Amino acid sequence: MTGGTAGEHPESPHPPSADLVQVVLGECSPADADTVFTVLREHFPSDRGSDAPGQTREATSEVWTGGFLADHSPDSVPGVLLAGSVTADLQGAPVAVSRLRAALASAFVVTDAATASGDQEVEVQLRLAGPDQGAPPGDA
Repeated sequence: MTGGTAGEHPESPHPPSADLVQVVLGECSPADADTVFTVLREHFPSDRGSDAPGQTREATSEVWTGGFLADHSPDSVPGVLLAGSVTADLQGAPVAVSRLRAALASAFVVTDAATASGDQEVEVQLRLAGPDQGAPPGDA
């Protein structure tokens, strides 16, 4: 059965957790958003299972959203290629955000763009790039 009350997800029988991190991706192609979410889904349970991330259209850009249960520190992720850079906003408890950030940092080149802290929550904005970006292509 896939029934449940509004707001529940059948794959997530547990109540909301301090390990839940909301991720918002923007300023990127749909393919790059999918690549980032695929890496995260390989290491953390997601509110979307294997589905593509949620997508919304804002005035001038597309935004992809997903929630991830960062309840452990994942193994290292090999470098993953992106066609361009991706802006990633992470929001959740500091430990969970740190775990998810570490997974991203092992897969991509990560630059911290901004951080805001509250009583029990932190919001971090990152710029993600593929490991090959910034290096000039070889000449033939």
